Amino acid sequence: MAEFTTGEAVSLELPIARIPTRATAFLVDVLVQLMLGFVALIIVALTLEALDPGDAWEAAILLLTVVAILVGYPVACETLSRGRSLGKLAVGLRVVRTDGGPIDFRHALTRGLAGAIVDFWIFGGFGAIAVITSICSPNARRVGDVLAGTVVVHAQQPLPRPALALPPPWLAGWVGQLDLTGIPEDLALAIRQYLTRLRTLTPAAQSGLGQQLVSAVCTRLQVTAPANYPPVQILGAIIAERQRRALTPAGPSLVRTG
Repeated sequence: MAEFTTGEAVSLELPIARIPTRATAFLVDVLVQLMLGFVALIIVALTLEALDPGDAWEAAILLLTVVAILVGYPVACETLSRGRSLGKLAVGLRVVRTDGGPIDFRHALTRGLAGAIVDFWIFGGFGAIAVITSICSPNARRVGDVLAGTVVVHAQQPLPRPALALPPPWLAGWVGQLDLTGIPEDLALAIRQYLTRLRTLTPAAQSGLGQQLVSAVCTRLQVTAPANYPPVQILGAIIAERQRRALTPAGPSLVRTG
């Protein structure tokens, strides 16, 4: 399992796909590519024989066909299915961004080009580079994953629902008037970690760290913290309101789900 933090400072734990399952998915995809390539080359050969465009054009068209199979197949599959080629679908894998979100065409294209050039084929030693980089990476990321900002996870089971902060209702009016866009992602993550690990901290650490975070947030927002409320309530109200605005900007307040 690996922990991913979304842009709303929500923590998700997802099971990382390692080399054995990724290799199985890769072999399935290679078989599919071989079949597609065989059919495509027959069609191209028959077409070229009928048109007879010349040696240079024949070489260019054959090269484009090979590139379309090697790069176009994974890019099209992962773009249309949001991270799942036929091989990944067969073994229950999915490509996601490093923040746990779905990928788009840009991520798929980067992975596809890196796979053809670096990880597997041209300079990849038939997958040797991908295996070496995956072994060296804590989250089993090959070069294409690093360049695209992605990671491959097991997706046979539904993704875990994130634990959302529960806002204190008596601070809803105060926090609802704040412009929370001034809170940077690293500070939001620190608040989230403080709230989720509160029970493991000593009373002194709860108070000291909480006061530091409240001071940092209020300095960023240029507001004064409400008096006579403990840091956990102030921080909980801020992070819960931030999540509410990001996840359900037009809906009602979030309800704790985990």
